[in-house]
Amino acid sequence: MHNDYNTLVMEAMTVKDLPREVRGVHIHFVGIKGTGMVALVEILHARGAVITGSDVSERFYTDEVLEKLGLQAKPFSEKNITADIQYVIHSSAYSVEKNPDLQEASRRGLPILLYTEALGAVSRTAYSAGVCGVHGKTTTTGMVGTLLQATDLPSQVLAGSVIASFGSGGGCTMSNAAFKSEPAGAEHYFVAETCEYQRHFMSFSPQKIILTSVESDHQDYYPTYEDICAAFVDYICLLPHGGEVFYCADDRGACDAVSRALTRRDDIHAVPYGTSEACEAGVHIILGRVEGGKQFFTLGGAAAAAAHILGEWALSVPGEHTVRNAAAALALVSALLLSAGKQPALYEERLQAALLSFSGGRRRSEIIARTKTPLGEPLIVLDDYGHHPTAIKTTLSGYRTFYKNHTIIVDFMSHTYTRTQALLEEFASSFADADFVIINKIYASARENADDSSVTGELLAERTKAHNPACVYAETFEEAAQVVLTALSKPSGSSDGYLFVTMGAGDNWKVGKLVLEKL
Repeated sequence: MHNDYNTLVMEAMTVKDLPREVRGVHIHFVGIKGTGMVALVEILHARGAVITGSDVSERFYTDEVLEKLGLQAKPFSEKNITADIQYVIHSSAYSVEKNPDLQEASRRGLPILLYTEALGAVSRTAYSAGVCGVHGKTTTTGMVGTLLQATDLPSQVLAGSVIASFGSGGGCTMSNAAFKSEPAGAEHYFVAETCEYQRHFMSFSPQKIILTSVESDHQDYYPTYEDICAAFVDYICLLPHGGEVFYCADDRGACDAVSRALTRRDDIHAVPYGTSEACEAGVHIILGRVEGGKQFFTLGGAAAAAAHILGEWALSVPGEHTVRNAAAALALVSALLLSAGKQPALYEERLQAALLSFSGGRRRSEIIARTKTPLGEPLIVLDDYGHHPTAIKTTLSGYRTFYKNHTIIVDFMSHTYTRTQALLEEFASSFADADFVIINKIYASARENADDSSVTGELLAERTKAHNPACVYAETFEEAAQVVLTALSKPSGSSDGYLFVTMGAGDNWKVGKLVLEKL
């Protein structure tokens, strides 16, 4: 049992590390505008590190976060590596072979860490928890951070998106990094969204884990379900003796991964959450009413009772899947409070208010605008990052319930040819809750060659039409915007008007921008 654990820990640990105390330490970030990189910048900046960074000149929303910290990305250049720089952290998009900053840092013999290695180093400086899963990582992590903000635990949370409810920081993290008003030697807590791609999460050192879902994805790296499931099993097995994993019992893959991990590590404490009967011993969710822009749910079960999170809760964001994420977040935060010797029951009112204040993250059911159609009907424009068939299906189902009196128009851009090819029929059948669907061309990954694939956006539209006849293909964003404007120029037939959603991991959010500009 323990041999497995020790071997995995040794494999995950790296000699590349950061000092536990980074105040005054100069760290240079290569590819500083990436969402994970910016989140880590916020964490280390709040801990007192001196930060510089470089990236491309194109402006991203993360530039706003950097500017709030008084930082600005420089163009890539060997001149960025000055004599006072002590560590260099880089995005996986850049390599020592090609990037001038990294080449100069290597020439000087500076410690160079990949982002995931640096994240792992930070996890070893605190009592850390990792949030993982094919779907729901960012939202769940954002909820954890929002809830922790309502407690007095000295904590930091790193999410893969800007989370509006992370307070005045308004950035990719929630940083109580100075750990103010805590006695010397007090435990510090760190929670991070941890990514399965290329087994990046194996650099992390978790004390507790939330596992939201496991299914086939990232087919360029995990050709089969068995490959990706094995990665999650190995990650769970990084937990220390007696470590906890909170897993979604409504997700078959999550149950499978935990079951396999327990055959190797029977000392791990597995806590199920979800609507299934299997959760009576864990955190059992009873779905409630949706009214007044809120969805209500009740938590029961033995683990919920032990964590003092029994009773009714409410969310102001749509979707049954977000209720599951909220249950996981509440379970983890309560477990962290208990580990600190605090009683979660004393924080109940603050936690209820914090959960209700959660409004999602950037590109996660993000409300872009509330306006009117040319006929004067109400129009809500949303943008969502959903790029896997399961995420599309569950998200649209949530919209159908939450926005039940709206006509739903969806513009979708599939991300990567390999994913689209492998899951073509699953994608095609995932738009059942949309009244009208527009499919864009496929957004290619830099890791693949479009010419090697037989799948196209047009083929996806044809397949989708077999399941939802109200589907068209639009080659360009301008064409897609015109299709949407034509639809919005007709009566919706719904009492509350239209809901227009841009969905995908590409850049088709620009369709929503074009529509709003023309309106």
